[in-house]
Amino acid sequence: MPDTPKKPTKADLRRDDLRARLVDVAEGVIAQNGLAAVKARDLAKSADCAVGAIYNVFPDLNGLIMAVNGRTFHALGGFVSASVAASAPDKPQAELITMSLAYLRFANDNTNLWRALFDLEMSTDMDVPQWYLAELGKLFALIGAPLARLFPEMPRQDVEMMTRTLFSSVHGIVHLGLQRRISGVPIARMEEMIAILLSNVTSHANFSEHRSK
Repeated sequence: MPDTPKKPTKADLRRDDLRARLVDVAEGVIAQNGLAAVKARDLAKSADCAVGAIYNVFPDLNGLIMAVNGRTFHALGGFVSASVAASAPDKPQAELITMSLAYLRFANDNTNLWRALFDLEMSTDMDVPQWYLAELGKLFALIGAPLARLFPEMPRQDVEMMTRTLFSSVHGIVHLGLQRRISGVPIARMEEMIAILLSNVTSHANFSEHRSK
C-alpha cells in the first residue's frame, strides 16, 4: 500500500504562511520599485517577522526573488496562452505573432516584474530549482508548438534552437524598446517590428541549413 501522506504540522503551516507572506511582499516591492528595492529588513517589517526568519524559509534573498519570478513566469505563460485562445489564430505564423505581441503587452504592463526575470544574478553552478526550470520550459513549449507545426520536417533539436532564437530576438526588441534606448523604438512601432521579424524568419523553411557546421 502507498504511504499515507504526512499531515503538515503547525510548524509546517506557519512556515508555509510566512513563505507566502514574504513572496507577496517581495512581489509588491518589485512591481512598485524594482529588484534593487528588495531589502531584507524592509521585507521583514512588512511581513511582520524577524529578519532572521526570512532565512528559515529561503536560503537567501535570491531564493525569495526566484519564488517571485516563478509566479511571474506562470502569469506570463497564462497571459500568452489566454491571448492565443482569445484570438484563435488560424495559422502557426499568426499564432507566433500573437504570442509575441502578448509578451510585449505583459512586459509593458508589468515592467519591473518582467525585468526581474532577467536581472536576477544567477551563476552557472547555482542549483536552480526544478519548478523554476519547469516554468521557463512551459514558456518555450508555447513557442515551440506552432514552430513544430510550421516546419513539420524540422528535427527536434532545430525546433528547440529556433525557439530560443526567436525568443531572444523578440525579447531584444522588447527590452530595448522599454529601456527607451536609442536603438529601440516607441512602443507604438514595436508591434510592427515584431510582426515583420516573425513573418520574415518563419518564411524560411530551410532554417536548419543555416546552422553552424
